[in-house]
Amino acid sequence: MKVVVFGGNGFVGQWLIKALHKEKTEILCCDIDKFPILKEIPYVQVDICKQEQLNTIQITSEDIVVNLAANQYHGKVPRKNRKEYFFNVNTIGAKNILKIAYQKGCRNVIQFTTDMVYGKPQYLPIDTNHPKNPFGYYGKSKVETEKVCEHYRSLGMNITIFRPRMINGPGRLGILKKLFWLIRWNLPVPTIGNGRNCYQMVSVHDCVSAIQCAIKCGIPNEEYNLGSKNSPSTRYLLKNLTHLVGSRSIVIPTPGVLVKGILSFMNMLGLELMYKEQYMIADENYILDISKTERELGWEPQYNDCDMIIQAYYSYIKHIKKEEC
Repeated sequence: MKVVVFGGNGFVGQWLIKALHKEKTEILCCDIDKFPILKEIPYVQVDICKQEQLNTIQITSEDIVVNLAANQYHGKVPRKNRKEYFFNVNTIGAKNILKIAYQKGCRNVIQFTTDMVYGKPQYLPIDTNHPKNPFGYYGKSKVETEKVCEHYRSLGMNITIFRPRMINGPGRLGILKKLFWLIRWNLPVPTIGNGRNCYQMVSVHDCVSAIQCAIKCGIPNEEYNLGSKNSPSTRYLLKNLTHLVGSRSIVIPTPGVLVKGILSFMNMLGLELMYKEQYMIADENYILDISKTERELGWEPQYNDCDMIIQAYYSYIKHIKKEEC
């Protein structure tokens, strides 16, 4: 048995492959990049949007496929054809992977989607039965991906679906880059709203351990939330970060409705500071119910939100200093 990882050069993919390699698991890393990040692992360059390229991937009935490949918001998101940008990779690409896995006799797949399939919380904590009403094309593409998974489940495949909160940890920047820039230069840090809401995250390491748990449990045909435990308020999270890194930044509350209106207007002008799926829930209490994941997979998050954001900040500083050199 080997584990075939699509999106293996990505943030979660790199950590997953390191963990599997440490366990001496046979691995095949697949990614659109020309060169592998981890050179000691067997690697195939492949565009999952092109079915003919996937046909060459060596997948057997004994293998497990893990699909982490996705277009997300941390890259350069185009202004035009945004729906196509997300759906081509996230939905059609996932469909292509499932099709080729099924044709080659593989029946065990782990698919990452997102908590953004839920949209605005209708109750807390958000369990996996919460209605799906995403704000934007990223979340919508993942809803469609899950529908494709349901189809292949009906054909006899075992597909574990993970819905993580915002994945954080060393090496993850994305939207946090703007926040960290303010903190580094001791500038005021505004919250969207009063900052008393909880904005849960999940560590990349806990995402990796969840995948390992799913493999050990035989790839359950279920959906699972991934998030941290005991999330603090956004205000506390930011104040704690500035204190621990020695910044003189102060955390300033703002009127949430007004700020979201301004961000929406700026987006219309093409001056996006945040994307709709990010700012629309920025002042909401947003907590995923992870009890099912803990109960059925024997998984438990090891990292809290404060740990994650501090790791990410120091990773940002290290990256910036390298650039300055």
